[in-house]
Amino acid sequence: MSQNPNIRHALTVKRADDFAQWYQEVIAEAGMAEESGVRGCMVIKPWGYGIWERIQQVMDARIKEAGVENCYFPLFIPLSYFAKEAEHVEGFAKEMAVVTHHRLIGDGKGGLVPDPEAKLEEPLIVRPTSETVIGAAMARWVQSWRDLPLLTNQWANVVRWEMRTRMFLRTSEFLWQEGHTAHADRADAVAETLRALEMYRSFAEDVLAMPVIAGEKPENERFPGAVATYSIEAMMQDGKALQAGTSHYLGTGFAEAAGIRYQDKEGSQALCHTTSWGVSTRLIGGVIMTHGDDDGLRVPPAIAPQQVVILPMLRDTPEDEALLAYCEELRREIAGKSALGEKVRVLLDKRPGKATQKRWAWVKKGVPLILEIGGRDAAGGQVSVVRRDRLWREDGKVNFTGMARADFVAGVAAELEDVQRSLHGEALARRDAQIVRGITSLEALAAYFEGEKYPGWVECGWSRPGGAALDEVVAKLKALKLTIRNTPLGEAKPEGACLFTGAPAVETIYVARAY
Repeated sequence: MSQNPNIRHALTVKRADDFAQWYQEVIAEAGMAEESGVRGCMVIKPWGYGIWERIQQVMDARIKEAGVENCYFPLFIPLSYFAKEAEHVEGFAKEMAVVTHHRLIGDGKGGLVPDPEAKLEEPLIVRPTSETVIGAAMARWVQSWRDLPLLTNQWANVVRWEMRTRMFLRTSEFLWQEGHTAHADRADAVAETLRALEMYRSFAEDVLAMPVIAGEKPENERFPGAVATYSIEAMMQDGKALQAGTSHYLGTGFAEAAGIRYQDKEGSQALCHTTSWGVSTRLIGGVIMTHGDDDGLRVPPAIAPQQVVILPMLRDTPEDEALLAYCEELRREIAGKSALGEKVRVLLDKRPGKATQKRWAWVKKGVPLILEIGGRDAAGGQVSVVRRDRLWREDGKVNFTGMARADFVAGVAAELEDVQRSLHGEALARRDAQIVRGITSLEALAAYFEGEKYPGWVECGWSRPGGAALDEVVAKLKALKLTIRNTPLGEAKPEGACLFTGAPAVETIYVARAY
């Protein structure tokens, strides 16, 4: 977050001064979302929703490649479905929105109130997650071992009545995908859980350009009712962790509650092993806080609704017609190229207004490549291009590069792919520089997080305590406003002792402040 005194940035709030306020300004200036009038619910505007659509399209293709089929389940779930799974309900009870009536009547004062005669026989829960309703369907769909594995996914909205909300990161209503699968045995279910985790890891790294650590959550951080929970954890520019996706092995507990049984090859009845996994619009918040700068958003080309924007420098003269014709031909040439496995998405912005004003609007939105085309450029077969990830020169001027039109068109794919790599590399270097090792006591841990504004994460040994010992550790961490993020998969057993218990460490964990 270093500052160049020669540069006059587009935003009024700098990351280093107030990261939370900077985040809100990026969303507003990029035209991503706005308040809706209902606390904790947002209107996702076209640019923000366009990013979500790109996430959906790319992720959905990967989901289907794994043989998972999309379906849809009701928004309203009978309370009795949740009552069958007590542990699951307890985890969500404080966040559930409940429907109790199906009609309103006038109150005699010009207002409306629920009609006492229209009280539902059974309250309905507005979907916080769909394990219970999907479990009921799976109990109907699965009869024999031939029906397994059953692999389903849905793209939907969910409601969790959050007390403290922040756009994209924690809202009362949000959008997501939730995969739900049923399997004949533990091994197959665990394999699916880890497959989904790897899908999320590679998606975050390759598509969002967001470095993550994939691993298992500690016992206290498991999804309610799960046997094991896995996550991908990303570091934001303020050093905090963001849980960007989760995958859960649910064992047979949900199957037993919902009656998901099958007849095996020997003719006996057996319980299915189930999984669930999901990512949400929280990923957009992660992209903002991973890649944004003091001029606004920077969108990785793989998820940018428009990867290239052409800005003709219109002057309201007869010459504008020829300039627009040049720009339209350029647009068609660029649109005919492919980058990152798809046709290049390019927009010719013909709206009235000065090109410089429109340029800054697109800069704030984070378009990877912006072209400004004037009459001289058109006459000489030239373009002027600026990369959003390399916006400034050292002297404080915008870093435009002039080149022949044919050269730009020929190299546009390579340029977009380089922007994608550059954003990932920058984020990876920043994350790795902010992971601290060598802290071996709770006192040193507390001192580290007290002394740094953007302290990053601490990597340390963990003895995997349970029961009262784990509760004691969690209480100590809570007092410091810290959490255990996860245990990275595939790492060798560490040497030394657990930072919290002093017992021999059996695995590595990351400790951080988190969103």
